[in-house]
Amino acid sequence: MNCSAWTNFSFRVTLVLMTGIFDESLLAAQRPSGGGFVTRSEVIARHGMACTSHPLATQVALEVLKAGGSAVDAAIAANACLGLMEPTGNGIGGDMFAIIWDGKRLHGLNGSGRSPASLSLDHFQSKGLTNVPKFGPLPVTVPGCVDGWFELHRRFGRRSMSFNLAPAIRYALEGFPMSEVIAEGWAAGLKALQDWPNFAATYAPGGRAPRKGELFRNPALGKTLETISERGRDGFYRGEIARRIGDFMRRQGGFLTELDLAEHQSEWVDPVSVNYRGYDVWELPPNGQGISVLQMLNVLEGFDLRSMGFGSVDYLHLLTESKKLAFEDRAWLYGDPAFVTNPIEALLSKSYAAQRRMLIAKDRAADRYDPGLPQLKTSDTIYLTTADEHGMMVSLIQSNYRGFGSGMVPDGLGFTLQDRGELFDLTPGRPNSYAPRKRPFHTIIPAFVTHQGKPWLSFGVMGGDMQPQGHVQILVNLIDFGMNLQEAGDAPRMYHTGSSEPTGERMTHGGLVNLESGFSPQCVGELDRHGHRMGNIRGGAFGGYQAIQWDATNRVYIGASESRKDGQAAGY
Repeated sequence: MNCSAWTNFSFRVTLVLMTGIFDESLLAAQRPSGGGFVTRSEVIARHGMACTSHPLATQVALEVLKAGGSAVDAAIAANACLGLMEPTGNGIGGDMFAIIWDGKRLHGLNGSGRSPASLSLDHFQSKGLTNVPKFGPLPVTVPGCVDGWFELHRRFGRRSMSFNLAPAIRYALEGFPMSEVIAEGWAAGLKALQDWPNFAATYAPGGRAPRKGELFRNPALGKTLETISERGRDGFYRGEIARRIGDFMRRQGGFLTELDLAEHQSEWVDPVSVNYRGYDVWELPPNGQGISVLQMLNVLEGFDLRSMGFGSVDYLHLLTESKKLAFEDRAWLYGDPAFVTNPIEALLSKSYAAQRRMLIAKDRAADRYDPGLPQLKTSDTIYLTTADEHGMMVSLIQSNYRGFGSGMVPDGLGFTLQDRGELFDLTPGRPNSYAPRKRPFHTIIPAFVTHQGKPWLSFGVMGGDMQPQGHVQILVNLIDFGMNLQEAGDAPRMYHTGSSEPTGERMTHGGLVNLESGFSPQCVGELDRHGHRMGNIRGGAFGGYQAIQWDATNRVYIGASESRKDGQAAGY
């Protein structure tokens, strides 16, 4: 059964233009997903493109491109602005990852930080903790974002870092108007974190969260960015800023020190890929979850999704089961490669996918799958993408992890430290078990697609464990269902929750299938009859999406930014 009535949007518009007839019932019948989702035109430009989750950040990226900056310069400038304008998802207290097409080949950067050297597993056990706390000093790991910027710039920058950071500094000092979606997340974050030191003073200086349209200033962050602009990477990881972070954490009972900051280094890595129906899909290797995208695609490649159709029960069932399979491996086999050997080659092999595919019953949901290989014994985010006139494309993702992060705001610095350490497993002997100087499992994943050795797509989806599921759905929408770049992001999504997690939590009763508005009501009943338990998650849980596609025939960039966020795609 097909639960949607998706057809190509351009066909509907052409029909009206050619006939001169506006038949509302006809258009409603042919609108995507039975009338459930509305889309808009893609953005097309020749010289450069920027797609971010905030229009002002997008405009800053374009200004940098027009001033001769590279796609990397534009990405850094936009990211710096987003840390100010969307601290509900990212900032210089968090980590970042990037995939860069330099015009000839791909490069991967792991800009994630490690756990404090002086914090041991024994400390958690002595406090009787079975999970790392969500907030406060214990989940704080070294922030890797700033070092990541400078590593990217060292290889691919054309303008100075002071030039790249100047717009964010200006907005921090002069103020920027609060946008709608971010304002909502800001207010929710303030309720949860307002009692942590310096948090309310930084993010609610008037005693409440800023509202839509109101100007917000963060002069402390502006000063911090000025120091980084003047002193470079060491202006953050050594000197006054590092001392303030270390002193603050010590007073708050934390473990992150100046030495932890000084020892931090990003790592250049080789992206890994699988071929999906002729397209090479690239992700970064662990400590992130990117290879779960590739595992899902390998499993789904064995089914004729095109004939099933977007929104069909058969497709949604197979999507859910492939996700369960991949996430069991994710929970028990992924870890920091400095501590464990990730069996990437085996996990991404077509033969392994064929074995796993046979476990799926076409008409019945599984309560749980086991990992496919022997276990090793050893939510909020921003995504942006940029492209320049020289053919460089950047896929960059950055996050504090849980919204604003840990709630820990070092004195006078204007940003929160991330709580990424929450994702460590406190059970000894597993790939993601806590250890000093170790990178935790990461949810944030940039993606890239090449076709016949040429760039085709730079994209990402925000939102914790929704990200791999979103990546797969975007690609299937484009490759199997023939949607355009904007439609692929605006189409309603499925979000499966309740899988086994890298923190050690096991999946029970098959988890929950959550359908975004836009699928027909009949879908719920049909999936229930397949044995799926239906959830009712709404709102921002289905992620946010930006993408840039290279049209090699017309030699233009195509950009998209979906309506779930405040974002904008723009080019010139």
